[in-house]
Amino acid sequence: MAVCVAVIGKDNAPKYVSCLNPNMELDFHYKVHNALDVVEEKMSANGKASGDIRELYLGLLNSTDDHKIFGYVTNTKIKFVIVTESANTSLRDNEVRMMFRRLHSVYADVVCNPFYNPSEPISSKAFNETVRNMMAGNL
Repeated sequence: MAVCVAVIGKDNAPKYVSCLNPNMELDFHYKVHNALDVVEEKMSANGKASGDIRELYLGLLNSTDDHKIFGYVTNTKIKFVIVTESANTSLRDNEVRMMFRRLHSVYADVVCNPFYNPSEPISSKAFNETVRNMMAGNL
């Protein structure tokens, strides 16, 4: 389903980036950071910059010939970005929402760990396994 999953901190620094093809990781970093501009625009356009976040799912952020980029922002301004292949026409909007909800739930588990330092990148094995399952299509 997904070819890349990224978790971006509130200061727009990447906390976690995972790709199916490790050789394309730099390309996906670039695409994810380009999508962050659209995230900021959508947040300010919907009044979310003032703290009024009701809808966490931002929808399609960017579409290229090869990939579609979707976004999600938590109440604490942590951004999740999922990149899918454009050729995957069977992927519906509600399935992408479910992927983000699952990712948000697993992220909350990571942050609740008393040994996790919020300023460090995510290195949880359970989080990585869940992301790998999402990319393999096992929601």
